[in-house]
Amino acid sequence: MPQSSATGARLGVVDDDPAFRRTLVACLTGAGYRVDEYEAATDYLRRRPTPPHDALVLDVDMPALSGLELQAALGGGAGGPPVIFVSGTADIPQSVAAMRQGAVDFLVKPFQQAQLLDAVARALARGARDRADALELAQLEASMAGLTDRERMVCELVSQGLLNKQAAAALGTTENTVKVHRTRAMEKLGLSSLPDLVRLLERLRQLRSPPPPR
Repeated sequence: MPQSSATGARLGVVDDDPAFRRTLVACLTGAGYRVDEYEAATDYLRRRPTPPHDALVLDVDMPALSGLELQAALGGGAGGPPVIFVSGTADIPQSVAAMRQGAVDFLVKPFQQAQLLDAVARALARGARDRADALELAQLEASMAGLTDRERMVCELVSQGLLNKQAAAALGTTENTVKVHRTRAMEKLGLSSLPDLVRLLERLRQLRSPPPPR
C-alpha cells in the first residue's frame, strides 16, 4: 500500500527534458523516495503502475499531451494522485488552471530543492488524507446500506431537527412508527444519542460532497 512518508513512498516524475528529469529524480531519490520517471505524458499513461503513485511531479509543457491534460485524465483533484507542476515560465493562466484542478503546487524553474521537497511532503499528506476520507466514506456508506429506506428517511428528518411527530406527518405515518424506525436505525448504526446521529449524517454529507478548489 502506498505510504505517505519518505521511506517507501512512490513518486512519478514526468518531464520531456532528460537533463532536468534526471535532476528531479536525483533530488527525490536522495530524499528517500522511490521514483519512476517518464519522458512524456503519453508514456506515463502507457506505463502507470497499479496501485497509482503517491504523488506526481509533472512538467506543464510537453508534446502530444500537456501536464494539465494528463492531470485531467487522471481525475484532477477528484481521485487522482496529488500533483505538483513544474514549468519553465510563470504562466498565470496555466498556474490558475492547475490549482483549480487540484494541484498541490506550481513551481517555476529554476527552483530550490527545498521547495520541491516541501511540495512533495504536502502532496503526500494530502494523499494520505484523501485515502483516509475514502475509507471512512466506504465504511459509512456500508453502515447506511444496512438500513431500510424508511429508516434512512427517518434518520434524515430527525437529524434536521424535526420532532418525531413532525417526521411522522412528513412521512404520512404515526409517531410511534417513527420512534420504532429511529430506534432500529440507531441500533444498526451503533449510535446511542441523537447528536451522534446528526454528526454521522453531517460527516457523510461532507465526504460525499466534491472537494472545493484547493
